[in-house]
Amino acid sequence: MASCRACNLKVLVAIVCGLQTAIIWGLGIWKSVIRIQRGNVILLNIYPTSSTPIEFCKNGGTWENGRCICPEEWKGWRCTIINFCENSTYENFTFDRIPVGRYGSSLQTCDKSTLNVGNPVATWLCSLNKYGEIELQNVSMGNCNENLETLEKQIVNISMQSQNISDETRILTSDASKLTPENITSATKVVGQIFNITRNALPEAKIVAVTTVSQLLDASEDVFQRAAAGGDNDATFAALIEQIETYSLSLGNTSVVEPNMAIQSVNSSSEGTVGSTGVLFTVLKGTRDSLISGSTVVKANLDKLNLNEQAELHILLNTTKTNAKACGFVVYQNSKLFQSKIFIAKSHFIQKIILSKTEENVEDQSTSVEVVFSPRYNEKEFQLHSYACVYWNFSLNNWDTHGCHKEGVIDGFLRCRCNHTTNFMVLMSFKKEYKYPDSLDVFSTFGCALSIAGLALTIILQVSTRKVRKTSVTWVLVNLCTSMLIFNLLFVFGIENSNKNLKTSHSDTGNTDLSNNEMSRQDTVVILNPTCTVIAILLHYFVLVTFTWMGLSAAQLYFLLIRTTKPLPQHFILFISLIGWGVPAMVVAVTVGIIYSQNGNNSQWELDYWREEICWLATQESSGLITSPLLWSFIIPVTIILISNVVIFIVIVVKVLWKNNQNLKSTKKFSILKKFLSTLSVAVVFGVTWILAYLMLIDNDGIRVTFSYLFCLFNTTQGLQIFILHTVRAKIFQSKAPEVLKSLSLTAGRVKVLPSMTPLRLCVRMYNMLRSLPALNERFWLLEPSILTKEMSSSESDQENPSI
Repeated sequence: MASCRACNLKVLVAIVCGLQTAIIWGLGIWKSVIRIQRGNVILLNIYPTSSTPIEFCKNGGTWENGRCICPEEWKGWRCTIINFCENSTYENFTFDRIPVGRYGSSLQTCDKSTLNVGNPVATWLCSLNKYGEIELQNVSMGNCNENLETLEKQIVNISMQSQNISDETRILTSDASKLTPENITSATKVVGQIFNITRNALPEAKIVAVTTVSQLLDASEDVFQRAAAGGDNDATFAALIEQIETYSLSLGNTSVVEPNMAIQSVNSSSEGTVGSTGVLFTVLKGTRDSLISGSTVVKANLDKLNLNEQAELHILLNTTKTNAKACGFVVYQNSKLFQSKIFIAKSHFIQKIILSKTEENVEDQSTSVEVVFSPRYNEKEFQLHSYACVYWNFSLNNWDTHGCHKEGVIDGFLRCRCNHTTNFMVLMSFKKEYKYPDSLDVFSTFGCALSIAGLALTIILQVSTRKVRKTSVTWVLVNLCTSMLIFNLLFVFGIENSNKNLKTSHSDTGNTDLSNNEMSRQDTVVILNPTCTVIAILLHYFVLVTFTWMGLSAAQLYFLLIRTTKPLPQHFILFISLIGWGVPAMVVAVTVGIIYSQNGNNSQWELDYWREEICWLATQESSGLITSPLLWSFIIPVTIILISNVVIFIVIVVKVLWKNNQNLKSTKKFSILKKFLSTLSVAVVFGVTWILAYLMLIDNDGIRVTFSYLFCLFNTTQGLQIFILHTVRAKIFQSKAPEVLKSLSLTAGRVKVLPSMTPLRLCVRMYNMLRSLPALNERFWLLEPSILTKEMSSSESDQENPSI
């Protein structure tokens, strides 16, 4: 009768475990199917197939919006036509490859004894001759005893030495990578005075100054920001922009085109009269980011704007009532001279700025300027959200919308109209099309489901049998399992950002509210998700708690097995509890506090803590991994814990688990099996398998994918491994589990056995058969310090008394 009751309890154990596992598996399958269905729909809608192969663009070219965008050294439909001057020498100077339209710097630089140490001694221009052939011309020698600061002091004599000063400034700014904020400031002041009509600089010196400004615009955005932040440098930039405006009226019907800047004038001597109707200035699309000769076109006597698909920018200046004698146009390849304090650009798109100016500078309601932009951006990665028509307000030193309004979007062209002439731009804001990850999704869901079931059972049985164990190992294991259980639940049900399920449409071409011409604060619009922020904080906390308890488990096992002669420190349980739950909380609090203090003025500061793709720690794109919270608040602490755990694991394996003992009563086969399982159980609790994450960093796709699956297999099922190795193998589980389930069954009532119990009888028979196997019945025991200590003591006594 007692045996039948024991069998019923064992069957009940199997039923409860099976139901729990089936429910969690069912939830995992349902969630995975939903993910796959949503993922397929989103992928089909967002990423339509393209007939253009990835390898179509050669030599570093990229396929964007129906054409190849080539680097400066190449041109042509597929970026296969050479557009550079080969490595060359001139007298004693050596030059590397130079793109057409640019000056190359000599490899020889000024020596340490000169004022201009480190800067090139000479520059050489690579350009096209009148037959369209690429050739080197106009070699210029620099003065090693002049620098930008000394040239700035010579501004007072600029009318007499304008050509020399302009040439020296161009040579000193030829290598944009070496320019400092101080260099930018000095060069801006010098060229600003060269353009100043009151200085009477030579026309040739002004043309060289245009080249200098183009070279300055190659410097990094960070250098310009630091230059604008110092002193009254905003006024210095504004003065240069105003002088260039005036200069744009003085070129007659000619143009000056440099890679980052183009200036063109039209006066009354051109065909027809400038003031009769209107003047259209067009910037054509090219196969390169830089401007080239022929990329700008001017047409006079036009009364309306005809959109051209090959145009990147149109500006129609209506001169019907202004009677203008001349019109000037300027194109800036980027906005680095226009340092805004109210608009933050993070996307690094090339956004051209266009200037239109009339000689009389009439700024009343009779002046009409229509501007049309066809912005370049990655349409697969970004979706245009809204735009604002703005101009540069010199009194505010910032962008302003006064006198400008939107006229809608037609065929991808953003249309604006203003009632005055100045520098115009469209400030665009985008929604980023994030690629939410789905790889290893089903695999990880099943693994976590199994771990959740195993961890829950481990916690219940460890707590219910704590009085029998009377050891602190139970406390450490329960805390480890608790933190791991919460982390797995958060991972399965919370790590996905719910924003991925929001409906997006590429048919939207921006804000259709034409009456609203308000500027955005930044060019990337993100839908904030406070829930995702909370999940990221909790995931960060509980994964650190899990690793901390892994480290504490290793430290405790080291004290119990290696330093057996010394007792555990006083209040050991309280001490490790404060460390296990308190230290991770401090790390998370400090991380969130630092990020908030640095980005508190930004309403989207959370995205510097977690990433939009998943509710997990961010890796900042601008500065890379070095300054990201993923490194210093997760990878570094986890790496330290893993290194210490691996060291302790090796010591325990060598000195305890695989220590030679010739007097074991079991056979050699079962002895090796027992040692292997004991080693595996320690490795699982210590988290040794997490070192596979570092092998995923190998720069080989095949190896990386292999280790990704191994990492997922071993670590998502870590909770299940703990349950099998530390609970199922335990003798106390086999002896006490029936008693626990008996008490539960008495509370719930008697279990009525239905007539159709054939499947359950079969399960009982299989269970009894497994129990009859001595290998499974006697050798699957829990690796506990008390048992290990007894075995060590027995082994030592056997060695001291070999006769026993």
